Amino acid sequence: MNSGSLKVVADQVEPTPFQIPGATGGVFRIQILNEDAKAGVVTTIVHLPPGGRIPAHKHQAGSEMHFLLEGDMKEAGQEVALGTCLTHAAGVVHGPHESRNGAKLLTVQSWQSQNGDFDFEPAEEAGDTPKAEGKTQKVDQKAQEDARQEAAEPEHRGYT
Repeated sequence: MNSGSLKVVADQVEPTPFQIPGATGGVFRIQILNEDAKAGVVTTIVHLPPGGRIPAHKHQAGSEMHFLLEGDMKEAGQEVALGTCLTHAAGVVHGPHESRNGAKLLTVQSWQSQNGDFDFEPAEEAGDTPKAEGKTQKVDQKAQEDARQEAAEPEHRGYT
């Protein structure tokens, strides 16, 4: 393979629990396939749990693309068919993203996380997460660890 190229087999990347500000409905997981801060790109597979919901939000760092690989999903209340590609420009509110039975999304984004700062601005009240217009959300490292421990329990693995 050429220098500057990358080949990753998604099945060989273990899904890791992660927390999304304001998300509800279970343990969310992510497979990081490529994160290249220099190139400004991160490619992941996001696993929405059954009943999972990510509140409406926007990203200032750049555009974002989602491709529905498996499962079911609603985007802003509308059903999304398998194989659908959704693209959102920087600063554009999108979501909420919801799944009844779980879903896997291939996601390509501009670099959005660095030193614990996550470019995620909620656009609605979600649970006890306050609106944070114009501010990035700090990733709660303890919550991340708690999510990993909870996900290690057999009844929290994967989705149906």
